[in-house]
Amino acid sequence: MSHSSATTTPHPTDEKSSFLAQPRAVWAVAFACVIAFMGIGLVDPILKDIAAQLAATPSQVSLMFTSYMAIMGIAMLVTGVISSRIGAKRTLLAGLSLIIVFAALAGASDTVGQIVGFRAGWGLGNALFVATALSTIVSASVGSTAQAIILFEAALGIGIASGPLVGGLLGEQSWRAPFFGVSCLMVLALVATAVLLPATPPAGRRTSLLDPFRALKHRALLLLGVTAIFYNIGFFTILAAGPFALPEAGILEIGWIFFGWGLLLAFTSVFVAPVVQRWLGTVPAVITVLALFAADLAVMALFTSHTPVVVIGIVLSGACIGVNNTLVTEAVMGAAPVERPVASAAYSFLRFTGGAVGPFVALKLGEEVDAHAPFWFGAVAIAIGALVLTAGRHVVAGRTPHAAVGSRDEAEAVLVGDQA
Repeated sequence: MSHSSATTTPHPTDEKSSFLAQPRAVWAVAFACVIAFMGIGLVDPILKDIAAQLAATPSQVSLMFTSYMAIMGIAMLVTGVISSRIGAKRTLLAGLSLIIVFAALAGASDTVGQIVGFRAGWGLGNALFVATALSTIVSASVGSTAQAIILFEAALGIGIASGPLVGGLLGEQSWRAPFFGVSCLMVLALVATAVLLPATPPAGRRTSLLDPFRALKHRALLLLGVTAIFYNIGFFTILAAGPFALPEAGILEIGWIFFGWGLLLAFTSVFVAPVVQRWLGTVPAVITVLALFAADLAVMALFTSHTPVVVIGIVLSGACIGVNNTLVTEAVMGAAPVERPVASAAYSFLRFTGGAVGPFVALKLGEEVDAHAPFWFGAVAIAIGALVLTAGRHVVAGRTPHAAVGSRDEAEAVLVGDQA
């Protein structure tokens, strides 16, 4: 993502303009955002069904997360390079097209290996799209930048919350249906974006592939990135191991459980995180939330055989994730004296590493040790992340911004925390 990724002429800022009175182009991109963010939790309800029908182990099925997140992490390094050369609209359309093709191919697969491969292509499309969507909404919207960010947050929350429920409802028919459903919805989003979004030619400085790596020379950003590696191990342990810890739950039941998880995540990211931040400060609040997340996973590890405890633990983890995403966004915004999209790419590359590694290792431990091991693994990983941030808290706190989000550059950086 780059400063040039959205070059449409912005509408005059009017703080009193209606939040809902937006151009059709904004709603088209927002709708596409909802569908794109569905992909995070869409496969949760059908994990067990895919494993059963395709004769795969839990760890093999978990590779659907690994390929998706690994490619997203790598692709985040190049999204700014691409969008700064071809413009935001073309980048969005390229991302949507890839999601359409690879989601459909995943639904038509006959082996887990094929699904894993096609999920990688899906991750590439998702990276191109989400890395450009917010800056596009900001530039095309009517009203303040803060209103545009709220609109994006709303689309994100709806997508994350509805993904597991849509996966559960469609998965009741067939494990293939959620993949085909996303592909069809993305066709609508592609047409709407192509027709309603004005052309956005590239402008400004072209970013380099090396820029994100140079940004990691700054200790505050590096510390946040390393913390996020361990945090995302725990995050995706919940997504991957959660369904397998509910042996009696059906596809739709798992969908409803993770729907509750997503609702709490969305609510806390918007309404609770700012309150916690005012009470404790950004860095102490992140450390506190990580400690609570680790404790939540530890309780799940102790009582894995008790279904109600696991269900409550999954749902409550959404609160920790929602608050943490928003707080880390705030910290990363000022973590390095570089362009914020460059900082975003560097940070995302590191954190998606945790998302790629976590699910496979967690479920492999579940196969070779016992059912409790995945959650212990997640709890320990998050505790390590909390210790890393605690050790470097003075470095990070020195870079933590105090001003509210108020510019397009700062708005773009909100993507850093939100895509998890």
